Amino acid sequence: MDSQLTDSQLIREIKDGRVDYYAELINRYERRILAFILHMLKSYNMENLAEDLTQETFYKAFRSLQTFRDVEASFSTWLYTIARNTVLSELRKSRNSEVYLEDSKQQPARIALDKLPEQELLRTERVHLVRQAINRLPEKQRTALILREYEQLDYKEIAMILNSTVSSVKSLLFRARHSIKQQLEPYILDTALDEAEGMR
Repeated sequence: MDSQLTDSQLIREIKDGRVDYYAELINRYERRILAFILHMLKSYNMENLAEDLTQETFYKAFRSLQTFRDVEASFSTWLYTIARNTVLSELRKSRNSEVYLEDSKQQPARIALDKLPEQELLRTERVHLVRQAINRLPEKQRTALILREYEQLDYKEIAMILNSTVSSVKSLLFRARHSIKQQLEPYILDTALDEAEGMR
């Protein structure tokens, strides 16, 4: 199999009956889709489902490949759309999704914080607070932020995945960043006060 083929060329081969070429598409995108699904599931403390939902995403994509038209979207954009819909479908099926969400908000850091140096402790706490802030965002804001900041997709791709417009995506990202900033402001203020106390 020629790994130099473009996605479109691979898809044409698969549509012509060379189904073994699908392994190359999986190889190209499996890690990215798994990372994206993990980010989506973190908010609900359901990361254990990530690998299964990744496999389901690729299975659904394979079954629907005959309907895929690369003039309308890139394969990766189409795949992210299927991944997002697969996760949302799973969350709808899960009767305890609200409980998972509440649990994830209360979940403490999973490391022995008292054994870390002070600077490392502060950095770890900030990372944890940012993750919690992202988890509290509405689904569309959270997904847009993950696709932009973690997956490095452009506005047009994100708009296609969310079935939205570029201007709507920009608005979602603005609101998401503003919300995170508001959530972190009390902590940033507390940190500044602590540092000032230490200087006296």
